[in-house]
Amino acid sequence: MKNPYSKTVTACFTGYIVQAVVNNFTPLLFLHFQTAYSISLAQITSLVTFNFGVQLVVDLISVGFIDKIGYRASMVLAHGMSALGLFMLTVLPEVLPSSFFGILISVMIYAIGGGLLEVLVSPVVEACPSDNKEKTMSLLHSFYCWGQAGVVLLSTLFFQAFGIGNWKYAAAIWALLPVCNAVVFLKVPIAPLIKDGESGMKLFELFRQKIFWLLFIMMMCAGAGEQSVSQWASALAEQGLGISKTLGDLAGPMAFAVLMGLSRLFYGKFGDRINLDRFMIYSCLLCAAAYLGVALLKIPQLSLISCALCGLSVGIMWPGTISKASSVLPKGGTAMFALLALGGDLGCCSGPTLVGLVSDAMGGNLKGGILAGTLFPLVLLAGILICAKEISRKSRKYR
Repeated sequence: MKNPYSKTVTACFTGYIVQAVVNNFTPLLFLHFQTAYSISLAQITSLVTFNFGVQLVVDLISVGFIDKIGYRASMVLAHGMSALGLFMLTVLPEVLPSSFFGILISVMIYAIGGGLLEVLVSPVVEACPSDNKEKTMSLLHSFYCWGQAGVVLLSTLFFQAFGIGNWKYAAAIWALLPVCNAVVFLKVPIAPLIKDGESGMKLFELFRQKIFWLLFIMMMCAGAGEQSVSQWASALAEQGLGISKTLGDLAGPMAFAVLMGLSRLFYGKFGDRINLDRFMIYSCLLCAAAYLGVALLKIPQLSLISCALCGLSVGIMWPGTISKASSVLPKGGTAMFALLALGGDLGCCSGPTLVGLVSDAMGGNLKGGILAGTLFPLVLLAGILICAKEISRKSRKYR
């Protein structure tokens, strides 16, 4: 008999594609916005900061209303805001006195949708019956990567065929995806995250858990390690490496996304045979090496390869940390997922912001900003080692 929740899982996969659209479509237009609307690099940096800043605020306040209005209504709301923000991006920069302010408002609207999706998708899939939660979670997060690759590839082909001046039509087309998936979520079954008769942990209960704070820091580093290169890959390839926009988008952010997706797909298929801690440790080491390659290698082709390898290395970081949290704190409930999403989005906000600010301070040198980002995989590596040691200590204590 077919699992009735298979359509729910598929809709969640699509939900992560929607989040990939809202996070990665606008960065493809950064340099175009600079010239078309006379927006500075500092203002472009603030768009990245604002996007993930709004998402982390949504992560925080969602704890108070998701359980009240339900996961279904929250999912529909998330998709609706994502679609509205993308559509407004095509209108507001032209009708408001300040084009930058119009873009900023549009980013705020779709960031609300993106923030809700980050909180909602993982627990909805976690609640669906499956044989191996870690494999399913990694497979789920791979769809963010396929979404990112699809956004880059299809948008690049669109710009190549019709000119980047017609980017508004591409934005409007992408806005149709969350509209369609919202309709799907009106119908699919959604399982409860916590069993009947039980309740999830409250905020103060989570805050008393030292392991939770460690996982929170790990999520911050996972988000920062992923987005610090991803958000600037297009601009780095085009400006820092001196190649065309089309080739830069394909060789930079698209290659990054494909290899990140392959990493998550690999663990999604073979995760039951692989030690998660060991896989994450090796990934952190590869990530640090890739960051150094992007920043220090003088040959553009080698820098692009390093950028792609960064995508391969960060693949397991976010879903792996989520899986560890679900295992260590099985009754964490909505509050845990929301706060971990907050930590991840805080990293997604601070990582690219650090890269942008350091780059701006170095006269627009993006490679210098990427070099500063090497900090994130190294801190995550330390967190993994401490977390494994803490879990081992607790298991010996209760034998």
